[in-house]
Amino acid sequence: MPLDGPRYHHTPVLLEETLAALNVRPGGYYIDCTVGEGGHSAAILSVSSPGGQLLGLDADPEALSVAQDRLRSYAGSLRLIRSNFRDLEQTASAQGFHPVLGILFDLGLSSRQLEVAGRGFSFLRDEPLDMRTDSENPTTAADLVNGLPVDALARIFRDYGGERRARRLARAIARHRPLRTSGELVRAITEVAPYRGGIHPATRVFQALRIAVNNELENLRVALPQALGLLESGGRLAVISYHSGEDRLVKEFMVSESRDCLCPPSTPVCICGHRAQLKLVTRKPITASFQEREANPRSRSARLRVAEAVDPSGKQEEN
Repeated sequence: MPLDGPRYHHTPVLLEETLAALNVRPGGYYIDCTVGEGGHSAAILSVSSPGGQLLGLDADPEALSVAQDRLRSYAGSLRLIRSNFRDLEQTASAQGFHPVLGILFDLGLSSRQLEVAGRGFSFLRDEPLDMRTDSENPTTAADLVNGLPVDALARIFRDYGGERRARRLARAIARHRPLRTSGELVRAITEVAPYRGGIHPATRVFQALRIAVNNELENLRVALPQALGLLESGGRLAVISYHSGEDRLVKEFMVSESRDCLCPPSTPVCICGHRAQLKLVTRKPITASFQEREANPRSRSARLRVAEAVDPSGKQEEN
């Protein structure tokens, strides 16, 4: 099927694993913080029927339009809201969605955003150097590439992309300013780092710029505690990430919130007063099967982590 128009639906990653992780059941209330084209949402609504309700959030109006079309048969059980998940608590409260049985984050980009959005997310096409998931965001990738000093660009490439040649690439990009399209950026990169097979030298730069433009890690850092506050006891938090920075942030949050005390080891008596609010369901991330990786290459880097909300007073019964 062609990739244009609302008929195209990308394949949701780790679908069966996500449904199991969320422990979806009939009549439950769920939040999909990254509804995208609605693949995970459709499955959650199907399994939670009858009586299930889902709140779907996305900052991308084009994605919401596709999801609206895809999920129209669930109209009575669904609310779709244009919102960044950094405002999760406010949005959920306004919609009366609390407490809930499950919250899902599927981070990263959809196939539609990579292949047909025309915003320069992919280094395989020559498109405007935009990379915004939300058109109301005032900062584009072109703004960063053309406006930041070399040191700041190199820091973005290194911290958000894990790029070892960060400074060298940043200097090359600076020499070619102004850059207005993804194709121009790729040519600046490959001039000093030619493609010789394997991972394309532009891969990590494009990833890093997208993360920086959309403030992705900070938004996730802000949203995770809000998600915890919206879960009822026994509710599940599931997060699918696609690169090490996201996965590390999610792991650290879940591990921290599963402990009763966060004081340094040298502290003889707990003074922080912290009580565990999560129980780890997965100590190691769930990854895609060989069959899924072959059928859907996007799933190869996916990591699913899951935790369950517990009553910090200790009154919850053990499962």
